[in-house]
Amino acid sequence: MSNIQSMFDTMASRFDSAAAGDLDAIFQYKLDEGDAYYATVSGGSCNVQQGEHDDPTVTLLMDSETFQEVLEGETDGMQAFMTGRIRAEGDIMLATRLATLFPV
Repeated sequence: MSNIQSMFDTMASRFDSAAAGDLDAIFQYKLDEGDAYYATVSGGSCNVQQGEHDDPTVTLLMDSETFQEVLEGETDGMQAFMTGRIRAEGDIMLATRLATLFPV
């Protein structure tokens, strides 16, 4: 199993269904190196899959180091976005909910 895959497994294991409520969204992750993954949040559950979704709600672009730092709580996701380490396309406001959906 790749390091990237294990990072997404870690993220999925932290999913907070109470924070999700009735959210229905697809978070596409594109890392500068490695494969793309997406997290489907629907009905209070989260499913992470490898690949690119046809119609993601928001797409997040970053390098794997930034993703790992955000996952480990070393870097604040919002701060990384403001400094250009994370780029977002689509429903950018939805990306602001990631910290509550996947708490460190």
